[in-house]
Amino acid sequence: MQRIEINESDWKLYRSRIADWQETFMEKLLNEYMAIINDKKLPSERFWELHDNIKEDSTKTGVIARNARSSMIQNILNLLQEGAITDEDLEGFSDDLIERIKFMQDNFVD
Repeated sequence: MQRIEINESDWKLYRSRIADWQETFMEKLLNEYMAIINDKKLPSERFWELHDNIKEDSTKTGVIARNARSSMIQNILNLLQEGAITDEDLEGFSDDLIERIKFMQDNFVD
């Protein structure tokens, strides 16, 4: 697979935003967990639903990401797919990067 070059301004912008994106995503997850906890289901049902959600969510890029330049595009794709960010969050990135992301979303992401 061909290595995609990431320009310095995109890399700096990504690094400046990734922590906030992750914090916002984790806040959303915590709100979802609270809804599970406050549900009227049996305690055991709520416990195991919460357990399963946390287990699944803990592997998402919105929670944990390998922040290397070489994984930046894949991280952005994952964040978009997970709902951690939207297309509007890509504002400020180079047109070239945004076009690559859109192309990959259209052709390679489920």
